[in-house]
Amino acid sequence: MDKRLLIPLKGFRDFLPDQLAIRNRVKATLTEVFTSFGFQPLETPDLEYQQVLLGKYGPDADKLVYTFNDKGGRPVGMRYDLTVPTARVAAAYSHLLPTPFKRYQIQRVWRADKPQLGRYREFEQCDIDILNSTSPLADAEIIAIIHASLLALKFPQFTIRLNSRSILLSLIEAASIDKSQALSVISSIDKLDKKSKDEVCLELSEKGITTEQTEKLFTYLSSAKPDVYLQQVIDYAQKLGVSSDYYQFDPSLARGLDYYTGPIFETVVTSPKIGSVTGGGRYDQLISSLGGPDWPAVGTTIGLDRLCDVITAHNLMSDAFRPSTVALITVFSADLLDASLRLTHELRTHHLPVEIFLGTQPLQKQLKFADKKRIPYALIVGPDEVKSNQITVKNLTDGTQQTLSLDAVVSLLKS
Repeated sequence: MDKRLLIPLKGFRDFLPDQLAIRNRVKATLTEVFTSFGFQPLETPDLEYQQVLLGKYGPDADKLVYTFNDKGGRPVGMRYDLTVPTARVAAAYSHLLPTPFKRYQIQRVWRADKPQLGRYREFEQCDIDILNSTSPLADAEIIAIIHASLLALKFPQFTIRLNSRSILLSLIEAASIDKSQALSVISSIDKLDKKSKDEVCLELSEKGITTEQTEKLFTYLSSAKPDVYLQQVIDYAQKLGVSSDYYQFDPSLARGLDYYTGPIFETVVTSPKIGSVTGGGRYDQLISSLGGPDWPAVGTTIGLDRLCDVITAHNLMSDAFRPSTVALITVFSADLLDASLRLTHELRTHHLPVEIFLGTQPLQKQLKFADKKRIPYALIVGPDEVKSNQITVKNLTDGTQQTLSLDAVVSLLKS
């Protein structure tokens, strides 16, 4: 086989144990925060009907959805995000869900995007949403969870950028731009963090927006203030413990997806330069557009992969990897294999995670194997240990060793 085929497709990745240790720690931390705010877990299928997915995000995003016909000829697509599938669930099971329904979801999504730093074609999202609440307190709760999550992950610096689609739409109207072009204009504004102002102005010009309209729009953007609803969200978030050091009103924040209807927010870090690590907002019409009840909703995505990129860049979880076992039971020789097997079984009955070496290689090679896996102890049952009914315990961290009874070994490993 061509060795190039052993490398994952562009935008897709393998995760080795050290990397998974960080990812698992992050997911466990986020889950703990989510549940502490009263959110419940949800999972949805990897595949959805194309009709469910397409037409919700906007033309640019729709192009990034992986679509195909399955073997039954049905037009399907792979999840682009977790928000639209959640809206489908709400439309299908509204009679079974307590409302407001507060859910969290941690699953993979796929986008046919151009891979670059912090941008992948397969990645994992950690979503939190509140369904069927019009209260600004719901929006504030989402912001408070973002704040609490990143503090729990010990992020050294982050800024939650806040704006509202209502504000953007009012500025677009004030600039005398036709309402029919509003979403297209917002899509262009959303590129201001990736393109220069001149490039965005050129894009708007190509969409038929006049120079006068564009100048007015940018003038209004530079002096905009939070509207009444967004200010109330900010006030509530402050009272929920979100320090003003961690958020900023940014009228140029647009969020490119079409389904947003009110406050929008995303979180950025200064380094590494990977774009936003969270992004979301209020989407009050998405559930009803799928044939469900007229439930307003608000939520955010927390990007697991970008969180892990930041954590790795700043070495925030150097202690994340922990060996799955506390001790390796070595096999001194083929003749003494039964003694090692008995010891393995005995320790497992004490609920100790131990493993036995598979084979009868020289003891030194077995110790190197344990050291490579960062297993803290190696247990040796040689002829002398069998005669004395004891076990030699080698500490692979400091190189010391001692010979102990079974009870003493159990006590040591449990400590």
